[in-house]
Amino acid sequence: MIDPITALAGIQSAISLVKKAAKVANDIGSLAPMIAKLFDAKSVATKAMLEAKRSKNKSNMGTALQIEMALDQAKVFEEELKLLFMQTGKIDVWQKIKARQAEMDRDDAKEIGALRAEEKITEIALVIAIVFFLMFFAFVGVNELINFCQKTRGCA
Repeated sequence: MIDPITALAGIQSAISLVKKAAKVANDIGSLAPMIAKLFDAKSVATKAMLEAKRSKNKSNMGTALQIEMALDQAKVFEEELKLLFMQTGKIDVWQKIKARQAEMDRDDAKEIGALRAEEKITEIALVIAIVFFLMFFAFVGVNELINFCQKTRGCA
């Protein structure tokens, strides 16, 4: 499980880093590593938020809300970055970045879906194993009772 607090700190740190770097950068290309960290932090934060919401733990729900707000802040900041790319005549680069991000999001969604399917299969296998285990003990118990009744000629 991804630590929600770490994910929250990661996205806030990434936004701050890109903002500071944008003020002193000579060209938009020099921001690439920081922008990559922002998108990575956003991805991790999204996964942490989903896990926190699924946990149904009240303290995690509060953290999920904080992450949701940080993700909203990241979305607003992405619009600022988009404008920066537009102003420097690099909107085509921004569109490629967003296309790549969408592709990675789709891959993440597929991966999450596969993990959920594996979890369901594991849960079903566990339930089946428990049922067979209980049936085995019921069979052994009934068999022992029948043997006892036959030996003692009682249980009528």
